[in-house]
Amino acid sequence: MTKCLWCVFAALVLASCSQPVPPPFPGGELVDLSHSYDAQTIVWPTSEKFRLDTVSDGVTEAGFYYAANNFFSAEHGGTHLDAPVHFAQGRQTVDRIPVDRLVGPLVIVDVVTAAERDASYQVTVADIQAAEKADGEIPAGSIVLFRTGYSRRWPDVASYLGTAERGASGVAKLRFPGLHPDAARWLVANRTIKAVGIDTASIDFGPSSLYESHRALFEHDVPAFENLTSLEMLPPRGATIVALPMKIGGGSGAPLRAIALLP
Repeated sequence: MTKCLWCVFAALVLASCSQPVPPPFPGGELVDLSHSYDAQTIVWPTSEKFRLDTVSDGVTEAGFYYAANNFFSAEHGGTHLDAPVHFAQGRQTVDRIPVDRLVGPLVIVDVVTAAERDASYQVTVADIQAAEKADGEIPAGSIVLFRTGYSRRWPDVASYLGTAERGASGVAKLRFPGLHPDAARWLVANRTIKAVGIDTASIDFGPSSLYESHRALFEHDVPAFENLTSLEMLPPRGATIVALPMKIGGGSGAPLRAIALLP
């Protein structure tokens, strides 16, 4: 009986050794999609700028080094998440967005050429359908990112926003690409997406005064990631995004650290 038990044990060991070893997580290269928060962080003309106040930076009386800071940030400055409640009353705040909406397969819609020609370009339904013609229909549960190429202009405020002017007069002079409201409405009506994102300061284009794309998406609890970067490093399909904001209770937005896992 003992001999038989040893035979069974040996067989189990051999079987386990023959199974393929799963690859370590994550399986591919990581790409950081977030700008740093610092003195050069670009914010909306009416928002207060990011600030880092030093509390301690030196050797303590006990003889060890200690560093600590306080920081201040607008919800909607730098690379950040817009929660649906930002433009849709009663919809999800930052802390109420299910985590699984912030992780998913990526679909890239590239409009760099059009955005270079027109600073106020708006991504159209035709642009999305052209991407689908090239790479297939947007799969259910995807996160759609719009690549305009504007992240290359960061941190030049005037080039990135179309103006360096601050205050309400600066808002009136904003010029950068965004998503056309018709395209936003088409996405929520025809595709099941988790979230959207863009490498400009807003999912609506700079001259917008009604923010219709925000409203069309947020009414359906589809959040948006804004001021993304390094989208040029991502393939049209096959990558995965993990976009986790600071969990601000009741927040309409939050600083965002987003990464992509390449296939």
